Amino acid sequence: MDSNRRTAYFTLKDIEENSAFSNLALNYHIKVGKPKSTDFVRRLVYGVLENKIYLDYIIQHYIKTPIEKMDANVKTLLRMGIYQVEFMESVPDYAAVTESVKLAKRYSKGREGFINAVLRNYLRTKDDVKLPERDEDEVKYLSIKYSYAPWIIRLWLNQFDISFLEELLQAGNQIADLVIRPNLLRLDRSKLKKLLKDKGYTVEEGHLAKTALHVKGQDLLDDSLYKDGMFSVQDESSMIAVELLDPKPYETIIDVCAAPGGKSIYAAELMENKGEVIAQDIYKKKLNLIEKDAERNGISIINTRSWDSTRPDTKFLGKADRVIVDAPCSGLGVIRRKPEIKYKDNELDVKELPKKQLSILIASSKYVKNNGILLYSTCTINKEENQNVVNEFIKDNKTFVIEDSIQLFPNINGTDGFYICKMRRKP
Repeated sequence: MDSNRRTAYFTLKDIEENSAFSNLALNYHIKVGKPKSTDFVRRLVYGVLENKIYLDYIIQHYIKTPIEKMDANVKTLLRMGIYQVEFMESVPDYAAVTESVKLAKRYSKGREGFINAVLRNYLRTKDDVKLPERDEDEVKYLSIKYSYAPWIIRLWLNQFDISFLEELLQAGNQIADLVIRPNLLRLDRSKLKKLLKDKGYTVEEGHLAKTALHVKGQDLLDDSLYKDGMFSVQDESSMIAVELLDPKPYETIIDVCAAPGGKSIYAAELMENKGEVIAQDIYKKKLNLIEKDAERNGISIINTRSWDSTRPDTKFLGKADRVIVDAPCSGLGVIRRKPEIKYKDNELDVKELPKKQLSILIASSKYVKNNGILLYSTCTINKEENQNVVNEFIKDNKTFVIEDSIQLFPNINGTDGFYICKMRRKP
């Protein structure tokens, strides 16, 4: 049996049945399944996830039962088969069908005939499957074509013109590059680039963040360079946030929603491991991950603490030179990396998020010294969670002024969708 497709099947099934995060599930099943081509597995898994609504729309044309009631095993195998036919030119149609049926015989016994019939029927009549009429229901048309939950389409239709929106939807369906940066305590970008190239990786410098490298190649995180703390994985958008913060040696930095810790680590490196970075999060388990990563990188100035960031801690009032508020958000900017976000039914939660974000921003602002910096960021593309939160904060906190703000878009900047606003507390 094909180890690549088997690994993809178990990954997709894990995500479908257990709501597993795609990146974590993929890494786990690749490690366990040991496929011959991790690139093939990643493309198949992310491809199915990115196009799930569209694939289900096609499947529904060939079955009588509502697809929501279909067995997860059968549904996963049909999605995989149709995706290979529809999007993977390197896979012959017969192979897509044959390998899907082989998997069905092993993991969905008794249903292999049904799966074979649906896929072969699709091959014969796939040109007959048409998208809904755009003029009749534009939200439904865009939702199916690009596989986004309708509420996300409605949200962005209210904020962007249609041509920009379609570019944004397309960009969200592209697989994001693996982006890393050197551990500045140990080496610079050019040295890391050479070391990676010598090991056979394809490496290109980033265009926005000053230390970013885009890397292609297998098993990078199993390489000794990573284990020895020579680099960290971080998207350029997140790097830019820390570079805009501009931390200095011997300062006190508080990162109030620090997990998984990328910004705290980068800040400590820019501080030359001198001063103090207080990395706090409400979840203690996440703090353990930050501590382990700091140790891997040889960083000693990060101190972790568990705290609810919606409440100010009186012992830190006016103590921080710079404060990072990377607020919990809808995550609509990282869909390229976590396509399962597109299907979450959390429209009501997203409407409530700005209240929580504002409360965290207000509480955290009290830690900032006179003339200190308050940095607000999110990994989303939603004015309600970004510009509107900052404007509401500034309206009622006259001691702060905006020095810079950036909204990054995957379709324009080639990064995750990210909002960054740098504010200074007036003396």
